[in-house]
Amino acid sequence: MTDRSLLIRILTADLDRTPRDDVRRAAEDIAARHGATVAAVLFYGSGLRDDDPDAIIDLYVLVDDYRAFFPRRTPAVFNRLLPPNVLFLPSNGRNAGFKVAVISRRQFRARLVPASRDTTLWARFCQPVAVAYSRDVEAREWVVAALADAAATAIHWAVRLGPDQGTAADYWAALFRHTYAAEMRVEGGGRAKTIADFAADRYAALIAASGELAAEPGGLRRTISTAEAHRARAAWARRRRIGKTLNIARLAKALFTFDGGIDYIVWKLERHSGQPVALTPWQRRHPLLAAPFVLASLRRRGIVR
Repeated sequence: MTDRSLLIRILTADLDRTPRDDVRRAAEDIAARHGATVAAVLFYGSGLRDDDPDAIIDLYVLVDDYRAFFPRRTPAVFNRLLPPNVLFLPSNGRNAGFKVAVISRRQFRARLVPASRDTTLWARFCQPVAVAYSRDVEAREWVVAALADAAATAIHWAVRLGPDQGTAADYWAALFRHTYAAEMRVEGGGRAKTIADFAADRYAALIAASGELAAEPGGLRRTISTAEAHRARAAWARRRRIGKTLNIARLAKALFTFDGGIDYIVWKLERHSGQPVALTPWQRRHPLLAAPFVLASLRRRGIVR
């Protein structure tokens, strides 16, 4: 059993950090524009880890009601059917703009538990996060509890997908290799280790909350049975197949619901692969029809995995 009180203490310390000014201003602008339905805005991802002035900043907006957030019904329906919806906001300072994902608190929380077949959210939000905006004390406490769910789920899978024995970093690197492989990712295989190495002390403290690892000289030893580990790996294989499908569906949806989505996807592909990605005028006019051919080409070039 994971020591949840320890997770809460670690994550509360994480969230006590003050986000940088451009991120805070963007989050406050989102809340002012969309009103009381915005419970919190989370800042995460490479922009938080690297403080890169050329990066697009990742924000997650947690809302109570889609219809209160979106002025039109159609985006709200899409958001409910396949969350999140993604918006792009121009830069307001030292960044390349903001990629803003919108999801309801109910759908967010439901995807942070071990039984969830969608690995995307808990894999991101077990990583360092800053609260760029919270509506009130209740909303902030809710965020801490939700992030504790994400961390507990990540630890659950890290134990089952990691080695029989190893360091805390070994378990986290194994986890992130598996979660990257469950998505359509541009980044190379070394990205998992980069994430695990960032805030290594934090990750070591988190996994120490697991009741399924025993401390030994030089590292940790998994205490679950071999049969349990085999069952978990079979369950993960199903999640990997589902994850690829979900990511393709979200990319297809983004072509219609994400203003500037094609340009953002091209930017991300070029940034992480170091290779040019050129789309023909026909491909830009008919992105859904062109998608299978473009994806096949990107796979052949090793740009997506």
